[in-house]
Amino acid sequence: MLNNRLLHTSSACVVLLMLSACAGVQPVAYSSLASSSQLKENRDSDAAQTPFRYAAPVPWSRYTQVIVDPVAVYQGGDNQFGDLSDSDKDVLAAYMHKTFADTLSKRFDLATQPSPATLRVKLTLTGAEKTTAVIGQAMHFDIAGNLYNGVQAIRGGKGAFSGSVSYAVEVYDSASGRLLRAYVTKQYPNAMNLPAAFGSLSAAETGIDKGADALVEQLR
Repeated sequence: MLNNRLLHTSSACVVLLMLSACAGVQPVAYSSLASSSQLKENRDSDAAQTPFRYAAPVPWSRYTQVIVDPVAVYQGGDNQFGDLSDSDKDVLAAYMHKTFADTLSKRFDLATQPSPATLRVKLTLTGAEKTTAVIGQAMHFDIAGNLYNGVQAIRGGKGAFSGSVSYAVEVYDSASGRLLRAYVTKQYPNAMNLPAAFGSLSAAETGIDKGADALVEQLR
């Protein structure tokens, strides 16, 4: 009887902890972005991760080069960094610039000067959540945690106590300065990705990896 009570109490605590973990932050149409007035609510199936976007009709094949600006760290009051340190923001911003530049180079030639065949990509880091130390890893070895994470993986949701990254992408015609595409998004690892649970920023960095791949697919 005592063991059953302890098991019930433990399970209840795990459920409560997981519910608090999955609440997280949700990206907004950040008011200090250059494209904020053009962002519209996304009503497509990916709205949970990318709630706001703008897209002009563009024949992407006309572009063969891309300029990737240094990543800006968002300073607006509606940022979603929580208690993330400035040094951690700088680490993520540097990682984001390198990752997006490397990934975009698989589709475009990297450039430094504007031209009619060149895109300009502006990235703004707007928020991040660290993976909760110890608990974030323990959830992958706990029965209830594994069950929850398994369901989240199927749904495309975030794992219990996992970190994430939020950012804005703005894509311009480099010659005219015309906005071609913009969106804000939140990215994170698959909920069953065990390696991404180790290291406070690993999940956010994995989210950046996924986001870079997703942008290239949009520009094909």
